[in-house]
Amino acid sequence: MNIPSSIRYYFLACLCLLLARPLLAADFPDTIKAIKPSVVAVGTFQKTRSPAVSFNGTGFIVGDGLTVITNAHVVNRPASADTLETLGVLVGKGEAADFRPAIIVAIDEEHDLARLKITGTPLPAMAMADMGAVAEGLPVAFTGFPLGAALGFHQVTHRGIISAITPVTRPTQDTRSLDPKVIAQLRRAPYVVLQLDATAYPGNSGSPVYDPETGKVFGVINMVFVKGLKETAISSPSGITYAIPVNFIQELLQRPSK
Repeated sequence: MNIPSSIRYYFLACLCLLLARPLLAADFPDTIKAIKPSVVAVGTFQKTRSPAVSFNGTGFIVGDGLTVITNAHVVNRPASADTLETLGVLVGKGEAADFRPAIIVAIDEEHDLARLKITGTPLPAMAMADMGAVAEGLPVAFTGFPLGAALGFHQVTHRGIISAITPVTRPTQDTRSLDPKVIAQLRRAPYVVLQLDATAYPGNSGSPVYDPETGKVFGVINMVFVKGLKETAISSPSGITYAIPVNFIQELLQRPSK
């Protein structure tokens, strides 16, 4: 029987898709396994406190294996008034997690990014994607510590898609909400952020957003859209999460240390 070439090509394309799906499903667990050693918990250590380690957010290893990227708001927290706290990261997971002191070497307040430096044995570093490869509709994953110490220090992975690449906005309901920081933001030219169709939680701040196949970083989680009170971010999440794109991470890595 003579089958038209157009039909043959159609069935071949369908066959290729069916064969590709199991491959992607098999690749993703391998990607997660490779990513986990690069994802750290960011917090502070205080010997006289119980527990001694206080969790602030998530970070991930890049570059030389001793450089950590996280959010500026994760490390811009006031230290305890009566005793010194040591900023650092928890490496590993669970009870075997090891606290390593860290210093802030560069910070980008506008884009909510911070670069830390730790000591010790270098850790596996995550590779950066090219910003030109970031597009709406791409599948993404992010790994971090949702809800922080409440779930223990175990990396958790979520999936979603890039639903929009959109200018950053900070909507306010009336002029009484326009404090100096908000006014300064409005005066600056807006930059784009990645809007994700995915659910992140408190503790995911600083989590790497990456390609599920290659593990290359597309951006870093920095906030979620909250419906109503802050508590609803846990009880009734919006499913809308924002991430700072990779190009701003690359710019921060080029900045000289403080």
